[in-house]
Amino acid sequence: MNKRDLQKFRKILTAQREELMGNAKKALSGDIHLDPDDFPDEIDTASSEIALAFTGRLRERERGLLAKIEQALEKIEDGVYGECESCGEQIGTKRLEARPVAELCIDCKSEQEKLERRMG
Repeated sequence: MNKRDLQKFRKILTAQREELMGNAKKALSGDIHLDPDDFPDEIDTASSEIALAFTGRLRERERGLLAKIEQALEKIEDGVYGECESCGEQIGTKRLEARPVAELCIDCKSEQEKLERRMG
């Protein structure tokens, strides 16, 4: 991968990281507790608890993505970004543009998904 492509992906990954960090800061600055006195009935309370649980799951997914972004940025620094972790071949630029944190080439990812489907 040439230096220009690496710079492009570094910029994309950094922008994604900043967006996720901004989302996390907004979530932390918001009021994320439930006070039973704020809700007139059980349905309102249940609805708010579901929304809070959903937000928690979303934040957990964002934390995982943030870790993958950090790993991808480290790979750029180490000069191994864009190499498939399974076969060692270059991951296609189109795949990296669609998913900059991709760790596997499309062939290895397809094979992994086939195995996952077989395993249930």
